[in-house]
Amino acid sequence: MPRFFKSMAPAAVGETVELTGQDAVHIGRSLRLKVGDPVLLCDGKSTEYDTVIDTITASAVTLRVEAVRPSKAEPSVEVTLYQGLPKGDKMEWIIQKAVELGVTRIVPVETARSVARLGEKADKKRARWQAIAEEAAGQSGRGTMPEVAAPRLFKDALAEMAGEPLIVCYEGGGQPLSALVSPDVKRLSLFIGPEGGIAPDEMEALTRVGGQAASLGPRILRCETAPLAALAVVMALTGNMQAAD
Repeated sequence: MPRFFKSMAPAAVGETVELTGQDAVHIGRSLRLKVGDPVLLCDGKSTEYDTVIDTITASAVTLRVEAVRPSKAEPSVEVTLYQGLPKGDKMEWIIQKAVELGVTRIVPVETARSVARLGEKADKKRARWQAIAEEAAGQSGRGTMPEVAAPRLFKDALAEMAGEPLIVCYEGGGQPLSALVSPDVKRLSLFIGPEGGIAPDEMEALTRVGGQAASLGPRILRCETAPLAALAVVMALTGNMQAAD
């Protein structure tokens, strides 16, 4: 069933919701849907609506709500991923797969060993990254729309992380994730370095704000592999890799 996100007020069975813009064009021209065809609508806040097309024009589609239910695709734990800026298009891959795995928020961070730098194109990159997150959310059936935050310097990210439940996936070693993540945890942050890893003074700073060093095993993982491995383990440890009922 085609799935669309729309920021909207709660709607009851029998009410109608209108889609316009690119969503309407996609429904009519690309998918070639017709009156009576089903469409799954999500409000981006973990509520899903089973709808059918009531009316359709070139610029607008009216959907009639037939059922309302909470999304079963959202994990029980909210994970913020602080990701050291990698080279090239690796960030796009990380965002896409992290959203599929259930991340709540992604914060790109320029660290001491980041080859990539923020520069003047940071806003443009963020817009593209957010679009990738939204596409991945729709493809994977997410019930919320994960945010890709504005890229920031390490010192600014550090201030945000202070006091938060923080796990630092450190190439220098640490405890296994199973010792740091309890099955009933509701919120945590992961920090992953770029290609060159986390500088010693950065690791000291992360420890000072409460970060706990974690190991992802004896093998060396690339910076685009590490966050996905960590997220998968966190989701498994919290029971979020099981099939939905």
